[in-house]
Amino acid sequence: MKCQFCGNQDTRVIDTRPTEEGVAIRRRRLCDKCGKKFTTFEYAYNIPLMVIKRDGTRENFERNKILNGIVMSCNKRPITFGQIEGVVADIENNISSLMLKEVQSKQIGELVMQKLKLLDEVAYVRFASVYKQFKDIDTFFKELADLKTEKGKGH
Repeated sequence: MKCQFCGNQDTRVIDTRPTEEGVAIRRRRLCDKCGKKFTTFEYAYNIPLMVIKRDGTRENFERNKILNGIVMSCNKRPITFGQIEGVVADIENNISSLMLKEVQSKQIGELVMQKLKLLDEVAYVRFASVYKQFKDIDTFFKELADLKTEKGKGH
C-alpha cells in the first residue's frame, strides 16, 4: 500500500481489526520510509451499483462521495470519524440489501438525511440545504420549522 504522506510503496500493517459494523477490515499501516502511520479500510468487492442522477445520467456508486458529503456537513460538530463511518456503512448496507443494480440518487440522499437527522440536527440542515437546493431563506426557515415540529412530536 502506498504511503499517503510520502508516496513510498513499502508500508506494513501494524494492526488489523474489523470495523464496528463488520463490513470492512480496518488496517493501521506504518510507512518504512517516513515513519508515519495511516489507516486503510478493506471492503469486499461487490457487483458495481449504478446511481441514476437527477438528470438521468448514470454513474458508478462511490462510497467516498457519500463520505465526503457527510464529512462536510459535520464540519466543526462534535461527531467522530467513527460515527461518520458508521452512518456511511449503514447507508451502504441499506442500499445493498435492496439487491438492485441501479439506485436513484434521490434514494441515497434521503437515506443520508434520515441518518444525519438522528446523528446531528445541524449536520442534517447543512446537508439538506445543499441536497434540497434551497432557493431562498424562506425555504431554509421552513425546513427548520419542520425539523422543530418533528422534534416536538418526539421523532
